[in-house]
Amino acid sequence: MKENIILSLVKVTNLTKEEVEKLLEIPPGSELGDFAFPCFSLAQTLKKNPNKIAQELAQKIKLKELDKVEVKGPYINFFLNKSSLAENTLNEILKQKDKYGYSTEGKRKTVVIDMSSPNIAKPFGIGHLRSTIIGNALGNIAKSNGHKVIKLNYLGDWGTPFGKVIAGYKKWGDAKKLEKEPIKHLYEIYVQASQDEGMEELGRQTFRKLEEGDKETLAIWKKFRQLSIMEFNKLYEKLGISFNVTSGESEYNNKMQPTLDELKEKNLLVEDQGAKVVNLEKYNLGVCLIQKSDGATLYATRDITAAIDRHKKYHASQLLYEVGQEQKLHFKQFFKVLELMGHEWAKNCAHVDHGLYLAPDGKKFATRKGKTIFMEDIIDETKELAKQEIAKREKLSQKELEHRALKIALAAIFYGDLKNHRSADIIFDVNRFLSFEGNTGPYLLYTYARAKSILRKAKYKKTKFKIPELSPEEKQLILQLSKFPEEVAKAYKDLAPNIIANYAYQIAQQFNEFYHKIKILNSENEKFGLALVSAFSQTLKNSLNLLGIEVLEQM
Repeated sequence: MKENIILSLVKVTNLTKEEVEKLLEIPPGSELGDFAFPCFSLAQTLKKNPNKIAQELAQKIKLKELDKVEVKGPYINFFLNKSSLAENTLNEILKQKDKYGYSTEGKRKTVVIDMSSPNIAKPFGIGHLRSTIIGNALGNIAKSNGHKVIKLNYLGDWGTPFGKVIAGYKKWGDAKKLEKEPIKHLYEIYVQASQDEGMEELGRQTFRKLEEGDKETLAIWKKFRQLSIMEFNKLYEKLGISFNVTSGESEYNNKMQPTLDELKEKNLLVEDQGAKVVNLEKYNLGVCLIQKSDGATLYATRDITAAIDRHKKYHASQLLYEVGQEQKLHFKQFFKVLELMGHEWAKNCAHVDHGLYLAPDGKKFATRKGKTIFMEDIIDETKELAKQEIAKREKLSQKELEHRALKIALAAIFYGDLKNHRSADIIFDVNRFLSFEGNTGPYLLYTYARAKSILRKAKYKKTKFKIPELSPEEKQLILQLSKFPEEVAKAYKDLAPNIIANYAYQIAQQFNEFYHKIKILNSENEKFGLALVSAFSQTLKNSLNLLGIEVLEQM
């Protein structure tokens, strides 16, 4: 409906589609229509009063989907034909099912998303969770917009800290502990080595051996990497998140010379106290350190090399980096260096930043009683709390209890994050996330299960229905369901999963208003009512799936 209004305005105004989209508004009250187009911006070019322009344009707009087009001063107000909207929307949802909301906008385009990226030999802590959840949702949203998506887990698996861990393991390591709890044991060693001043130089020497390809050192590193990936994969499986590619910084250890050569060839490298840098001060970006005085390369060198490689390998139309906002300068610098190297595609690189998780007291959520927080422990704790909540409501088999509790726990954690704009710092409060009331994941799962329960009771099967005289609740719910495809498109354009999360909550609220006020079963308009319930449940399911949340048919 909105698309047709936009196209008709493009035709009568000679504005571009993008210009019309920016101007088209949703009025503050339904008495002013469903959409409104202000004519102020046309006054200067047409040399006419905007009120007069509105009157002239309104007469040229003829759309069967509209009840009426009304002029109020400089505004053209559009009133949708609700019966036509209801019929088209419900039929479209019930026909497209899981594909409702999808588009082909990104056809033949590939998006690479660098996400999650934990460090090997270290715990997958709460700090990596945001990148994992947000990156996964962005991947789902990009895919629903027709893009081919490469979700890339770029592990932190190279650098001096790994020399320290290897040296520490040789000194204090326990093979049995390593096999039983590899991450925890390696992290204990890293903490111990970090507190030992003598390990600093030994760590550097050991990493130098690693860079030079020393067989024994390389074998130990490979074992640590393999064990870390195995542990991470257990967690990813629990989260229901997978990757197309698992890579790491080590992949580019011996591939950076061409980058250095190209920077030198293009006169971008300058010496600064023995180090090699790209001076970006005229762009207010300081200097980008490319090579240390001892010849060692840095993150920027690896990231520039990796970006060039990814663009070639995947023919990527967009490279996204879902990384914390504390890395903003780093990304601005290396994107600018790529641009100065002459890579036009650098403008299609984007740092999708996120804020911090904060503890319930508002402080940085990094440690508890001096210990690192393991993500696995957080999921298990949340799952146990979910089991307690479920037990208050009904008695289930142990298998079903475990299944539901995990899905509810993940919905609570995922939605608790994704309902916020990714750039915001958020309070990580599991008890609040797990509430079955209010703006939470469990509330949305419960609303979905309620809708499916109605359909089960009615033994619903898709059938023809007539559009009755619509109640205000039915009109509003249908209007919101019709907007799902444009919400999905906007979420990708803005790289903002919270748009989908907020939409899901909005339609859940509207459904519950409809459910409490309108009789469905054994009513005169039962077929229509059930079609609306089915369309709602499908749209809510599609919304939650985009966020990485799996629905429950019963709760």
